[in-house]
Amino acid sequence: MLRIDRRAGTWKLLGSVVWAHRQELLSTLYIGFLGLIFSSFLVYLCEKNYNDKYTSFADALWWGVITLSTVGYGDVTPMTWPGKIICAVSALLGISFFALPAGILGPGFALKVQQHQRQKHLIRRRVPAARLIQCLWRHYW
Repeated sequence: MLRIDRRAGTWKLLGSVVWAHRQELLSTLYIGFLGLIFSSFLVYLCEKNYNDKYTSFADALWWGVITLSTVGYGDVTPMTWPGKIICAVSALLGISFFALPAGILGPGFALKVQQHQRQKHLIRRRVPAARLIQCLWRHYW
C-alpha cells in the first residue's frame, strides 16, 4: 500500500483535510455519542418492564451501539411500540451519523485539490512572468 503512493501525497491531503475540519468532525462525534446515550436510555425505560433482554442499561447501550452502527445483529430487539419507534428513529440517526462526515470531508477535499491546482498554476506562471518583467525593465531603463 505504501509503495503505491511513494510521496505520501494522498495521505498528506487526507490528513490536512481532516485537520482543517477537526472541529466539525468532533462536533459530529459528540452529537452521535449524545444520540447513543439518549436513545439507549429511552429504549431502556420503554422496555425494562416488558422485555427480559433489557435487564440493565448496559444491555440497552449494547442495543444502541448495534443499532446506530447499522449492524443490527437482532439479538436484542424492542417489543413495545414506543421501543420500536425509538429503534426506527435511532436507525435513521445512525445512517445520518455516518453520512455526515462524508458531507463534511467531501467539499474539503474539493477545496484542497482546487487550492493545490491553483498553487501549481501560479508556480508555473511565476518564472515566465519574472522573465518578462526583467526583460521590460532592461529594455526601458
